[in-house]
Amino acid sequence: MAETLLYLTELAGLKVYDLKGRRIGRVKDAALVPLIDPSRVDRFLVGGGEWAWLTFRHDQVRSISLEGIYLRDERLTPYHADEYMLRLVRDLLDQQIIDVSGRKVVRVTDVTFSILREDGHDVLRVLEVDIGLRSIFRRLAQGVLPPRLVRRLQRFIPVNSIRWEFCNIVESDPQRRLRLNISHEALEKLHPADLADIVEELAPEDRQAILTAIDSEVAAEALSEVEPKTQASILEALDAEKAADIVEEMDPDEAADVLAGLEQETSEEILEEMETQPKTEVQELLEFREDTAGGLMNPETVTLHKDATVADAITALRGNEDLLESLTALVLVDSEEKLAGVVPLAGLFAASPETPLMELRSEPLLAVNVGEKWKKIVELFDKYNLLSLPVVDEDGKLAGVITADDVISVLREK
Repeated sequence: MAETLLYLTELAGLKVYDLKGRRIGRVKDAALVPLIDPSRVDRFLVGGGEWAWLTFRHDQVRSISLEGIYLRDERLTPYHADEYMLRLVRDLLDQQIIDVSGRKVVRVTDVTFSILREDGHDVLRVLEVDIGLRSIFRRLAQGVLPPRLVRRLQRFIPVNSIRWEFCNIVESDPQRRLRLNISHEALEKLHPADLADIVEELAPEDRQAILTAIDSEVAAEALSEVEPKTQASILEALDAEKAADIVEEMDPDEAADVLAGLEQETSEEILEEMETQPKTEVQELLEFREDTAGGLMNPETVTLHKDATVADAITALRGNEDLLESLTALVLVDSEEKLAGVVPLAGLFAASPETPLMELRSEPLLAVNVGEKWKKIVELFDKYNLLSLPVVDEDGKLAGVITADDVISVLREK
């Protein structure tokens, strides 16, 4: 099956001929219907003279080349706006899209098609989105130089393009997103830090569209990596219910920090929409100043009684898989919930199941009060090379844990 290339800059303005070789008009735009086929050009929009725009389908085409499009069925129909169509000139050219493979936001300057012979006639399939100097040169030379000369000259300019399957289109309208079959599955597989970088590059309305469309847990992980000012602007722009769904998936300390940076009215609206348990945890943390241990700590950690064994610890870890990614130690408490010890996770793997956890605890036992200031906390992490530090209330009861990530975040902000 032979394959040649055509660019959108060449397609726009290409002459269209009927069965007798008479010119009908010129191509004004072309459209995909992603629900039918994600890459094949389904419709061509034509304008000629004073006529209204007309359309013809891909299966009405006989051949496509730089000389023009020749039809095998010349029954054209008036153009009517169709929400199921992705028009390439109107909806894609000069628009921002997400390059999933490169994990960045780019602006489309041209589109490359493959001309393929299918079922006895030529069809266009989107091959790549062009973003580099070569496509800018084509745009500047369009209508000034002959297309074949442009092609010869562009060979001296490096190619910069993205395969169509790695392109993620940003569409703010949920209904149109559905009609265009736009999926964000590829985005959801990115590392949260990469997704956060992408979100920060987008325009405000596009940020809102992406975070509304993706899974709330993924959105929460990405939002945790975004700069505080951007976090606030995103949540303030979201519907309170959707914002609450995202905040619920964040660690309580991170959720509290985010809500503390919002206008009080907005923060209260989001809290009102949250489920009872995460809402209570966040409200308790909001009572502490941000620069204290209480404001930095995460109340969610894995705690066991001081008489527990390694076998008990393994069972507890299996029941708290959502905490494992950031967990570095287990906390031991007595029957009154007072801090009794800290056991590094690494120590579990070399011990037998019946080993008491108190035998594996770190010495000395370090902890800070909920009111301790951040500078003292940083000093302790630095002096003892800590990965985590328990926080206790006035009665010595465990209130939460501060991790090295929390300290790094504080230092970045300061």
